[in-house]
Amino acid sequence: MSIPDTPKQIAAPRDRRAELALLVGSFAWLGQAAAIASVVARGTAGTLDAAFVAISAALVLGLGLCRAGLERWASGRLTDLAERHVSSLRRAIIDGELTRRPLAAPAALSSLVSEKLEMLRPAILRFGPARLRAMVVPLALLIVAFTQSWAAGAILLVAGPLIPVFSALVGMAAQQASARQLDQMSTLGTLLSERVGALVDIRLLGAERAVLRDFEGATNDLRARTMAVLRIAFLTSTALELFAALGVAMMAVYVGFSLLGQIEFGTYGAPLNVWSGVFLLLIAPEYFAPLRDMSAAWHDRAAALAVADEVIAWRDAEVPAVLGRGAEAAEIDGPAAVRLMDVTLRLGDQSISYPDAEVAAGQALAISGPSGSGKSTLLAALAGLMPAEAGVIEVAGRSLTAATATGWRQRIGWMPQSPHFMKASVLANLKLARPDADVAAVNNALQAAGILLQIHRLPHGINETLGENGAGLSGGEARRVTLARALLAGADVLLVDEPTADLDAETAAAVRSTLLGLRDEGVLLVIATHDPALVAACDLSIAPKPRGTSA
Repeated sequence: MSIPDTPKQIAAPRDRRAELALLVGSFAWLGQAAAIASVVARGTAGTLDAAFVAISAALVLGLGLCRAGLERWASGRLTDLAERHVSSLRRAIIDGELTRRPLAAPAALSSLVSEKLEMLRPAILRFGPARLRAMVVPLALLIVAFTQSWAAGAILLVAGPLIPVFSALVGMAAQQASARQLDQMSTLGTLLSERVGALVDIRLLGAERAVLRDFEGATNDLRARTMAVLRIAFLTSTALELFAALGVAMMAVYVGFSLLGQIEFGTYGAPLNVWSGVFLLLIAPEYFAPLRDMSAAWHDRAAALAVADEVIAWRDAEVPAVLGRGAEAAEIDGPAAVRLMDVTLRLGDQSISYPDAEVAAGQALAISGPSGSGKSTLLAALAGLMPAEAGVIEVAGRSLTAATATGWRQRIGWMPQSPHFMKASVLANLKLARPDADVAAVNNALQAAGILLQIHRLPHGINETLGENGAGLSGGEARRVTLARALLAGADVLLVDEPTADLDAETAAAVRSTLLGLRDEGVLLVIATHDPALVAACDLSIAPKPRGTSA
């Protein structure tokens, strides 16, 4: 599914059949009110009999059951619509993230696809039906009231419009307050994610108090913004209940004094009778009910529109697209080879050029340079995760394009600087690369990565549960587990990002030895590194050349 064009389409798609069913059900009260008023009128006149009561009760019950059935059917349709819509948006965003380079912080994106998209459900369930009922039911009941008494109609006509006018005025403030609340929710989620990831460093630096102060400030800000939303909601509810109560009270005063003979105006000749008086009293609350429902749904819509604005901001963000389909595909054939020709990549507003280079199977290419110079950017481009701004990247003897990127990625392995794992066993994490692999194949991959002995020394060996960042393993061990995962997939091209960074000399030497051993076995290596010893051991070395910022 593609993201709809407008915020309104995202915030509250409509099911017109369900809305119409709820509208029809609302008019059942007219028949019920007429039946009840007839019983009261006959009772006061002394002409009530058991048969008439039974018929009236059956009519009230039957209309009530019809209304309940319509509401149940419509609610089911709207619930299904909300589920489909939210699920489709979530799938579209997740699929979209798979086809472009990440821009939003993971915590902010997670908040959008989980908590925030769920805020669309109340608007889908309530706003469309409430709007249709607010447009039709009060007008119909107003006409009915005028047929019985022009004074009663005037009371409703004066009191009713105050509710939608007030709702419209408050609605704008509600949407702005909801947007500020959602923004702070994203900020707090990102802050939490970053601080949890840096928890060890925070404790080593003794910065716990400073971090707690940051959290206290962020949570207080969120609390203040949430209370601002609630204040608007409570203010709206109070005002609307006041208008509705005054309208019903004025109707009750008029009807009561008319029936007592104290008021002799407001009708079309004959005095107001008992049937008309009771009927007007019964329909007056139903006149205000759709308006009050619309006011409550307006707040749901305001929150949904704020979410929709975030979805559109995500959709319209200028993010480099990932080449290829992002799905499974057959490997492209041809020799393991990489060739750079006049390649320029864009990192933010900066263009970076790279020297021409060519490496083949059994060779290693080092990308060296200071932090932020574009080493990891070139690795991303070689994986087809971003297009070249200029020049040509050839892989396996053909240009790396959207048509070849998916098949090329089936051949490459990735060894990141900061490994990430599922919270699952070593075995389960490795088998992500090849689900049908048996334990022997996994052990062979661990052996090739030089990490088999260390894994089997863990308390549960290959079944030891890893944390998200490889808890239970050292930094070097975690990186070699990602290397084993790449080898298990059968990768004959390995992209490696800072494999020896932050490692002690002995561990760094072991990682270098493992990588160079793979090269000697025919694997093509492309390594982004600061390590002079690793650069010297590679067959070829290039350095990115930043060319300044664009206007």
